[in-house]
Amino acid sequence: MKTKLTVIVDNIATAPIEGEWGLCILIEHGDTMILVDTGASDLFVDNLKRLGFDIKDIKYATLSHAHYDHANGIPRFFKENDKASFYIRETTAENCYVKKLFVRKYIGIPKNMLTDYQNRIVTVSGDYSLCDGIWLIPHKTAGLEKLGKREMMYRKIGRKWVPDDFSHEQSVVIDTEKGLIIINSCSHGGAVNIINEVKDTFPDKHIHALIGGLHLFNKSEDEIRSVSGAIADTGIDRVCTGHCTKNRAFHIMKEELGDRVEQFRIGMEMVF
Repeated sequence: MKTKLTVIVDNIATAPIEGEWGLCILIEHGDTMILVDTGASDLFVDNLKRLGFDIKDIKYATLSHAHYDHANGIPRFFKENDKASFYIRETTAENCYVKKLFVRKYIGIPKNMLTDYQNRIVTVSGDYSLCDGIWLIPHKTAGLEKLGKREMMYRKIGRKWVPDDFSHEQSVVIDTEKGLIIINSCSHGGAVNIINEVKDTFPDKHIHALIGGLHLFNKSEDEIRSVSGAIADTGIDRVCTGHCTKNRAFHIMKEELGDRVEQFRIGMEMVF
């Protein structure tokens, strides 16, 4: 069974199709269409049309994590598609913030989304089989709240502010002819951690590719080179990245990984 991924929204536009700070990827797994994220606005709807897709043909939709630049288009999705459910982690809530100086700024999902569309949202826990050959895999690495604290990302739980442990983040894992494909839109939990989590979950399968942003736009050159080397050491064949990796980090990764790494652009197709 062939699998094709198409980038619907990313930071890098392809004229005349517009881009934005966000990510949306369409999966075609055989005859099944699955949407991963909706970007930061309703732009994904226009881009789907411009790229020749009918939003009504999408059977499943998934949210990679509870941030606005991946979730803000969800209400529009429900208006345009009256059948597909949206699959999110059970810890997803309106509680994600980033700290800037002494101010915490809300960066989470649309307000009231969980109640307004509760009949269309499916909350999942653990390893979840979405459909034949596709799974939703949570983080299984301890101590991820340290990464949240470093990124100044917090969740408000009751009256307390706690460093984000990214328990609301999940990977889409696809079994293809070339091996497993991992889609994780921002990799807040760490790219190498994510690859190893999937390795541990599917010990008898080869991981072919990691697809998604790697949240390296704010990292030093030394750290980007270190992460690139650690990704190479996992033995995966291919990295396709964009969004929160951004240009500077991508070009450094290119020096380290060569042809194993590719950069997203809207309309880009990846066939496995």
